[in-house]
Amino acid sequence: MSNNETAAILGGPRAVTLDGSAGNRWPLITEEEEQSVLAVLRDGDLSLHQATRELEDDYRDFFGIRHTLAHCNGTAALLAAFFGVGLKPGDEVLVPSATHWASVVPMLWVGAIPVFCESELDRLGIDPADAETKITSRTRAIVIVHLWGMPSKMTELLQLAKKYDLKVIEDASHAPGATWCGRKCGTLGDVSVFSLQTSKLAPAGEGGMLLTDDDEIYERAICLGDVMRIIELPGPAQRIAATSFGMKTRMAPLSAAVARIQLKHLDRRNEKRNRNLTYLSEELEKLGFQTFLPPPHINRVYFEFLIRYCPESSELSIDGLVEALTAEGCEISYPRYPLLHQQPLFTEGLFAEIGPFAAMDKTKLPRYLPNALPKTEKANGDLIRLPTFPFAEMPLLRQYVDAAQKVMNQSHQIGLTRANALA
Repeated sequence: MSNNETAAILGGPRAVTLDGSAGNRWPLITEEEEQSVLAVLRDGDLSLHQATRELEDDYRDFFGIRHTLAHCNGTAALLAAFFGVGLKPGDEVLVPSATHWASVVPMLWVGAIPVFCESELDRLGIDPADAETKITSRTRAIVIVHLWGMPSKMTELLQLAKKYDLKVIEDASHAPGATWCGRKCGTLGDVSVFSLQTSKLAPAGEGGMLLTDDDEIYERAICLGDVMRIIELPGPAQRIAATSFGMKTRMAPLSAAVARIQLKHLDRRNEKRNRNLTYLSEELEKLGFQTFLPPPHINRVYFEFLIRYCPESSELSIDGLVEALTAEGCEISYPRYPLLHQQPLFTEGLFAEIGPFAAMDKTKLPRYLPNALPKTEKANGDLIRLPTFPFAEMPLLRQYVDAAQKVMNQSHQIGLTRANALA
């Protein structure tokens, strides 16, 4: 083996020599966003500018949905969704543990109780089979998260919701532009939410969108935190226009001005990112990685690019793999979301300090055990994260493939060398 073929961690040259900063830059802000923001600034109305409603119109048209409501962030939109479907103190909600905390924690403020379920291995969403075993007479809803941009197993989950009369809250924050059976993620449940935070695929900096075809959910979401919009509602809801339910969740127009342009270019930018990651996925699959390529009825997107490595099939541990690929010049890390059911908010019972739980019998509140989801825990430990290459060109992608090939071809020697070094 020549020196050029030797893994960098064993003394060879790095495989990745190209600068990836331009290819991985995100978000892309252009003069178009600047002009959109300047138009709001020059108009001077920084609270109630029409840009926010225009963004809602954009989302309504893009998703083909009846109602859209802009929020200051995705977390606020999720709280509005939980309030909107009418969750009450003591109601149970089926949720994944492998997700961002905002998919779950806001429901605590209406007194709803998360019931954590295992993740399935094919798409990393909530496992329908495990979820069904955890349904009780108090179960009222299910939170479906299209994690990393891969639509969950909607056929089984929607059947489950119909069978047990559960409301479906769809956290589609990772999946704008993704489709399942020709239907866009964000239109599959009773209510859906998108985060528009800076790293998302159609960012606003900070912002969130709530989507629903349900008039009552829409009305309740408005009443929760948009005082200026309540007066426009038909019927008796207008009577609380002076107070709302005590929150203020509307989006700032400057954020809406950015979000309008980002949504306009979403499909085109997703297409470039998908093309890059499909190529990379197909090459990494040849080396034994699971890259979560979608089945034919799904068009996924990539908020992040997570792949599964099974160290039991190699002498090289996952930590050793990360170390070796980093030595080759790759940007690589571990999943950034810790499992929720293992967090002190739940394991130490700190959630019981949140308002609605104060009046509940503490002996009847659930106990959350950190070892309750062994399949999810193991599966999460097998994942690594690579860049999403939104604007990368083929030479950089080929260098990443070369790096992976070098490391996997020499995994036995790398594993032995690393073991001796750690002994």
